Amino acid sequence: MKKRKFGLLISSVVATGAILGACGTDDGKKENTANEGSNGTTDKGTEAFSIAMVTDTGGVDDKSFNQSAWEGIQQFGKDNGLSKGDGGFDYLESKQDSEYNTNLNALIRRDFDLVFGVGFLFEDAMGKIASQQKDAQLAIIDGVVDAPNVASVLFNEQEGAFLAGVAAAKMSQTGKIGFIGGLKIPVIERFHAGFIAGAKAANPDIIIEQDYAESFDKADIGKMIANRMYSSGVDIIFHAAGGAGNGVFTEAKERKEKDANANVWVIGVDKDQYDEGKVGDQNVTLTSMVKGVGNAVIDIANRTKEGNFPGGKTTIYGLAEGGVGLADSRGAINDEVLAVVKEFEEKIIAGEIKVPTHPDDVK
Repeated sequence: MKKRKFGLLISSVVATGAILGACGTDDGKKENTANEGSNGTTDKGTEAFSIAMVTDTGGVDDKSFNQSAWEGIQQFGKDNGLSKGDGGFDYLESKQDSEYNTNLNALIRRDFDLVFGVGFLFEDAMGKIASQQKDAQLAIIDGVVDAPNVASVLFNEQEGAFLAGVAAAKMSQTGKIGFIGGLKIPVIERFHAGFIAGAKAANPDIIIEQDYAESFDKADIGKMIANRMYSSGVDIIFHAAGGAGNGVFTEAKERKEKDANANVWVIGVDKDQYDEGKVGDQNVTLTSMVKGVGNAVIDIANRTKEGNFPGGKTTIYGLAEGGVGLADSRGAINDEVLAVVKEFEEKIIAGEIKVPTHPDDVK
């Protein structure tokens, strides 16, 4: 089967500094700030510009969101000749929510020029730290903090998830697909809404099972939900559950190991999770809904290094900006379906389709 590259072009966009973020202000208006000035500047003379991040409870090697951000941090370090540690780049892992404040403060005290908090759950902690450490330059991924020293970064996950829904509905042989979310928070609800909207747009008769693990780090719960869904006839599951989603892959792979002809697939999230789906010479990963988290980290870091820290603003990366999309299916999705996905992608970018951001809004 012919293999085609589909989706993200964000790495080349970031490399040229051409990503355009739509930015929200206090009154809800949005503006393009990719090339605008900053609310704060960095003037360290000839000193190296250092960056660091704090993970949520999923850990830095969650094979998903945190890992993508850390890869961006490391790439920035490599691009700028930095070493891991003080004065270069680093990270701290949070084992529980109560460590967010402590870890953010620890990195600020170590004098990193820019500190990221990875995930929506950092909003409260970062808001508090920002008010206490007014000279610190902070950034939050997937959340919004209204403070002049915090750069907020969001993604139009619903747009990429819509394409995942189209692919799932068109590729399903049973007419039943599934969605498994982590915590029921706005960012995951955007994944959820986009997926079911895309699936229904591609096949109004598709049956969609939906559930939440209520966790981003409990793989056993993700596995249990996946077991139930596959047993009910679902053949494709899209997970937006971080580390809990690893359990979905485990369940699919175990079924494939028992029966090489088992019709079970997983759509990964945040980064290309093809490697997570390997089962001998087969693979259960249909595709992945990729977010350019690492590239967004690099983009914000580069802006800040150049004196254009986007503090007090919200930068949004969607399909039009190359911030979300589908990973290469490596032949798992046929050319006919890829063509349909591409048509929907073009309509979203052109504004012909407005993808809902909450499951309740899907018609």
